[in-house]
Amino acid sequence: MAKALLGYMSSDQSQPARQIAARLAAENRALRERVADLEALIVRLSEENDALESARPSDLLETIEDMQPV
Repeated sequence: MAKALLGYMSSDQSQPARQIAARLAAENRALRERVADLEALIVRLSEENDALESARPSDLLETIEDMQPV
């Protein structure tokens, strides 16, 4: 499919095929980096969410104990 896309895009004679290939490679690299960044963000947010979930029950118990009459 990449060859078909490259062939289709290189039919534009205003830009040589090498420039088009270089632009596509740069776009592909940028998209891969963005996907990697988003995957890292998902992992970080999942870890933060797990930490918040594990801390939640103890926070709730402390709040209830604080509300008890002395």
